[in-house]
Amino acid sequence: MAKDKTLFTCTECGGTSLRWLGKCPSCNAWNTLIESVAEAGPGKNRYSGTQFAGLAQAQAVMPLAAIEATDIARTPSGIDELDRVLGGGIVEGGVVLIGGDPGIGKSTLLLQALDALQRAGLPTLYVTGEESGAQVALRSRRLGLDHSQVNVLAEIQLEKILATIESMQPAVAVIDSIQTVYSDQLTSAPGSVAQVRECAAHLTRCAKASGVAIVLVGHVTKEGALAGPRVLEHMVDTVLYFEGDTHSQFRLVRAIKNRFGAVNEIGVFAMTEKGLKGVSNPSAIFLSQHSEPVPGSCVMVTLEGTRPLLVEIQALVDSGGPSPRRLSVGLDKDRLAMLLAVLHRHAGVACMDQDVFVNAVGGVRISEPAADLAVMLAITSSLRGKALPQGFIAFGEVGLAGEVRPAPRGQERLREAAKLGFSVAVVPKANAPKKPIEGLTIHAVERVEEAMNVVRGMG
Repeated sequence: MAKDKTLFTCTECGGTSLRWLGKCPSCNAWNTLIESVAEAGPGKNRYSGTQFAGLAQAQAVMPLAAIEATDIARTPSGIDELDRVLGGGIVEGGVVLIGGDPGIGKSTLLLQALDALQRAGLPTLYVTGEESGAQVALRSRRLGLDHSQVNVLAEIQLEKILATIESMQPAVAVIDSIQTVYSDQLTSAPGSVAQVRECAAHLTRCAKASGVAIVLVGHVTKEGALAGPRVLEHMVDTVLYFEGDTHSQFRLVRAIKNRFGAVNEIGVFAMTEKGLKGVSNPSAIFLSQHSEPVPGSCVMVTLEGTRPLLVEIQALVDSGGPSPRRLSVGLDKDRLAMLLAVLHRHAGVACMDQDVFVNAVGGVRISEPAADLAVMLAITSSLRGKALPQGFIAFGEVGLAGEVRPAPRGQERLREAAKLGFSVAVVPKANAPKKPIEGLTIHAVERVEEAMNVVRGMG
């Protein structure tokens, strides 16, 4: 069999060159040539253009109505919080990409999941490119996985990994990490754009052809995005991000993309001496531990996938200098500046000479605008030095005109708050339930000034 040839392909026009050039010879674009592989042999050139389309035979097509749609079979991983994020379990032939900061717990979680699957009778394979087999065994002892039967392969060459998977046919294989794997068909170093893309493509094709579920561990950049080409996220079926502060015991696994389940679903874990443990009531993590209400604190109900979570929003307003600071942790800082302008214009609360700091407790990141009302009430509470009532919650999006817009699935948010013992809620008028919720007094508002007046009236 002839060996594949190395080509350099232009990312702009698709033109190719046998050697690297600073400028593409086809479109004259600079620094656009990246290393690729052209498969050898007749009829196997992946880079053939449309001029060769006449050499191929037309394939049979079917209308969607004629294709039988069956439910996707899922295999529980043995870790409930991980299954929640995956959409119910691991899918046969599915490819999962999980990324996160170094030391956050990616390898620990996957080793625990593989051990649970192995104990359930499913063959598993853990391919480690960053550690030796002895190091993986040592970690398994620390996690209490005594006598674990998970198969371990310390290898970084793609061809050997694929041959092992084809020979062993495991139910689930973990590649830790994709940035360490390299192919002999490319001359670039492991971790380069070409190597990551090519290796991920071969592993994805292997998963689809053999039915083996493959989990790829990915590194992240300083900005927190997955390292490597963005096409890596397009190739796989599911993209998970491991979030959390390494100095805190709590970790979040968030689904950014999932072809087999809901996106933005999260799983909550606590790091213990025996590894990661699922947290059954995550709202307790993000709520305050104050014995009495304190100024600058407001609880909101946010939605993470299908799960309503109660999160404490804390604000600190302090006298600033000629250039007051605006700092937010876990919330959009640009949206904070907008909310301060709305608060001044429509509610008469001025913070132009004050430093404003806003924080979402527990390291959670809130991206939905339903946090607007809680942020504004927390800021006002801190500025005036008066705490909000005990058992108080608020949620709702605030517009530039001062209107309070409804949040999606407001009924579920209110029921979750009532279940956890909250008694007073300020919500958008459109989210007010038709039937009263036992134990919960609801104040429905249409504008920011109405919400401020309701809070003032509570004393």
